[in-house]
Amino acid sequence: MPDRQRADARRNYARILAVAEEEVAAQGAAASLEQIARTAGVGSATVRRHFPTRRALLEAVSWKRIEALCARAHDLAGKGDSRDALLEWLGDVVAYCVCARGLAAALAYDGAGAVPVHENSCSAALEEAAGPLLRRAEQDGAVAAGVTVADLITLVVGIVLATEHHPDHAARADRLFRLAVAGLSPRS
Repeated sequence: MPDRQRADARRNYARILAVAEEEVAAQGAAASLEQIARTAGVGSATVRRHFPTRRALLEAVSWKRIEALCARAHDLAGKGDSRDALLEWLGDVVAYCVCARGLAAALAYDGAGAVPVHENSCSAALEEAAGPLLRRAEQDGAVAAGVTVADLITLVVGIVLATEHHPDHAARADRLFRLAVAGLSPRS
């Protein structure tokens, strides 16, 4: 939000964002933009002026968590075993996505545009932050060559979205994430 906005526009933005955070927490990514506008006491056009797409709204609602995940990636970079550091970070992404409804949808690639990753500021921020974790794990031979952070985020998003209606959503998502990491073959 530009600093040059009028005071009433800044207040509207803050009010819409606060209401959107509550609505997304309650309803998930499908939260009604019209309900958000009504609860915030503004018109639908005002919501759309600040957040022209649902993705823009979800990204704004998720941004604090994205910043925390980026900081976590920076904290883990260079610490301990590279595979463990990467998996710990990915486990944090799963946990955040499970507890923060709408975050997985904000991270999902929608295929819009020629280079969707650059149109998704949440995923782009995570990719940049986690790049060193992945590169270090790849250099140590702990991750197969060619794996990208985008691949890993897509895997996490798929798991979280596939389990969101399970009675024990968090445990199921964590189990599937661990299964994906371990693979299907028994250990020798």
